[in-house]
Amino acid sequence: MKKGVGQQVSRYLTVIAVVALITTVAYRLHLNAATAALMFIVGVLLASAYWGLRYAAALALCGAASFDYFFLPPVGSFVISDPKNWLAFISFLVTALVATKLGDQARREAESAKRRRREVERLYALSQRILTSENVLELLNALPGYVRDTFAVSDVAVVAADHPSIYRSPMNAKFDETVLRSALLRGEPVTQAGIAYVPLRLGMRTVGALSVSGKELSRETLDAIGSLAGLAVERARALEALSKHRAEQEHERLRSALLDSVTHEFRTPLTSIKASVTTLLSGAHLDDPGKKELLTVIDEETDRLNRLVGEASEMAQLDAGMFKLDVKPHPIWEAVQPALQDAKASLENHPVDAGADDGSLPKVLMDVERIREVLMHLLENAGKYSPAGAPVKVSSEVHGDWMVTSVADRGPGIDAFEQTLIFDKFYRGQHQRYSAPGTGMGLAIAKVIVEAHGGKLGLVSQLGNGSVFSFTLPIDKNSRA
Repeated sequence: MKKGVGQQVSRYLTVIAVVALITTVAYRLHLNAATAALMFIVGVLLASAYWGLRYAAALALCGAASFDYFFLPPVGSFVISDPKNWLAFISFLVTALVATKLGDQARREAESAKRRRREVERLYALSQRILTSENVLELLNALPGYVRDTFAVSDVAVVAADHPSIYRSPMNAKFDETVLRSALLRGEPVTQAGIAYVPLRLGMRTVGALSVSGKELSRETLDAIGSLAGLAVERARALEALSKHRAEQEHERLRSALLDSVTHEFRTPLTSIKASVTTLLSGAHLDDPGKKELLTVIDEETDRLNRLVGEASEMAQLDAGMFKLDVKPHPIWEAVQPALQDAKASLENHPVDAGADDGSLPKVLMDVERIREVLMHLLENAGKYSPAGAPVKVSSEVHGDWMVTSVADRGPGIDAFEQTLIFDKFYRGQHQRYSAPGTGMGLAIAKVIVEAHGGKLGLVSQLGNGSVFSFTLPIDKNSRA
């Protein structure tokens, strides 16, 4: 209060000083009455533009008195003898007062425009914060704090139509819960005890209510906050529903893929086993080589079934993170060589170039058995999906702090669309789905294992020219030194 009174007094004193300064300058320089009047008018315009109507009016009245006393004859008297001077005096006074009014109006409009601009900027900042949330509960928890910080108010509380809890900032926010819920039910804004209660609307539908206290915001700003918050709540709710729908679609896709894989992959070995067992039980006359062949079929197909079940179980463990890595420094060759033996059956019709362990490559940090499994899956894929006689090449090279190991084949290649799906569980190529055995889990398993090591598994492929699967592993810095 004292600061406000002091500021007013200082401004009125400044007004008197300005009138005295203009009068002195004009009088000393023997300026005519018209020039002095224009100088007073300029002062009035500046005062109204920066300080407001009261100070400009005071300057206009003081200036009119000074104009009469010092510049209108008889000089040195407030008496005006000539009617023409009366006209000049009245014209000056009217002009000064009109200029005061117009300047004050321009100042008020400029301040209003600045205030609206600040409110728009704050609304934009608020929208940037609340429209990024994709979870309704997260948004409701954060919304009061966002409004409070953005508009510099003291207390904010919000309630949603489908969430009974009230979310507030701070925890002891001042508001009337009954009035807040009434604003939600009626969908009409209410102001009570200095607290504004605003419905959160989405069109004609009310999705919540908000209370704001501690600072008087314009009705337009409050309505904008309500509409923006309502839009954000409904958007988060729609995104939640969309995510749930997508999850259901993905679940259905995986279920269909799993059934397709199981139907095809399990039926084939079961059919072979059933046929072999039926033949042996039928009592048909078979020589020893014939019996041995049937028993061999049963043994191989049983191993195949066991592997299918094992892959499914391993995929479940990897998805759940229920595995541990025994990471130690090893030469990459310690994983490549046993993987070549594991994939021997798939590679028997392909010349394989794996180079030799000449000791030039540094050691990598890896779980040997897991990386061996990754390489086995990549080598088996190269063998299964490449035509007989097509070469398969395994190579490793150092890129910075990482070692890149690649398995290249000369198969049919993979188109751009399928490259985005090839590492998904149970996915198999459209044209190779029934021409080669497999469950579609090998690459998914390999991807999880490589990423658990901190590396990445990638693919470069071109239709008709084969594919190159590459994965990275961190290099052991000690071995490098």
